[in-house]
Amino acid sequence: MTDESFDLVAVGDIVTDAFIRLKDAELHCDVNHEHCKICMAFGAKIPYESVTVVPAVGNSPNAAVAAARLGLKTALVTDLGDDQHGREALATLKKEQVDTGFVRAHEGRLTNYHYVLWFADDRTILIKHEDYSYVLPAIGKPKWLYLSSLGEHSLPYHKALLGYLNANSEIKLAFQPGTFQIKFGHEALTGLYRRSDVFLCNLNEAQKILSLKQTEPKILLEKMRELGPKIIVITDGPRGAYVSDGRTAWFMPPYPDPKAPFERTGAGDAFSATFVAALAIGKTVPEALAWAPINSMSVVQQIGAQAGLLDRPTLENYLAKAPPDYQPRPL
Repeated sequence: MTDESFDLVAVGDIVTDAFIRLKDAELHCDVNHEHCKICMAFGAKIPYESVTVVPAVGNSPNAAVAAARLGLKTALVTDLGDDQHGREALATLKKEQVDTGFVRAHEGRLTNYHYVLWFADDRTILIKHEDYSYVLPAIGKPKWLYLSSLGEHSLPYHKALLGYLNANSEIKLAFQPGTFQIKFGHEALTGLYRRSDVFLCNLNEAQKILSLKQTEPKILLEKMRELGPKIIVITDGPRGAYVSDGRTAWFMPPYPDPKAPFERTGAGDAFSATFVAALAIGKTVPEALAWAPINSMSVVQQIGAQAGLLDRPTLENYLAKAPPDYQPRPL
């Protein structure tokens, strides 16, 4: 496979997730069942039900795997350690048919390792990104570059990425900011916001990026558009998603769950990656909107962000069986 043949190259940190399923905890929320906090006894020995370790995850690896399962030729640009977790991550990517030629293993360094506190059907993640020296490899000219979560010292790397994208205007950019990219502030990444063909985040992230308490999706879409992206996607968990292409704004309801969600990690990544993959395949925005919630529905039925990702025939079968009201609605 040559560089020129990639449909999508994902750029971002890779992690190993250790899911610790809790049972002796409590959830405390406000009257609107928002701003929830998980509470456990301080200074106690707290039993847990199980630990499940999932390698090769993270926003960008999840996007690469989702796109690969849907039939796109994908590669991942990432950094990891030369430890056992790094070797497991590489093996997982290769098994998923994600090209690993742009993955750098750093001698004597650790691979990112996160702890996922899993309680009921949701999770709180303890994150730590190793401080790698990011370098953009010669990735050629893929049709799409999917940029997401990078570490807190990655700001110069973003400038290198922007320079590469500006020098290759035919490459489309999908930008799904992670924790530290949001903390940088949109002013620090203004060039990437303006360069984005698709920008994706959830509703709470949109509020943080825009420094707004506003929860009206249409207003958030309009304010985000002022930052420059061509297509804006704002997900709102099990309540659905909102999209604007500058001419039309849509609401997309979730795909009906066959049973209660088991574990919600990766639902947003599944939506975002599937939406972009559908556009890369040649689908319209409304068609991509119909694809994306199906992968989210499937992912929350299993542990972790990748186990439930679907191949194209299975996804299209779900779409064929969708209820009549499962379609984008103008906002």
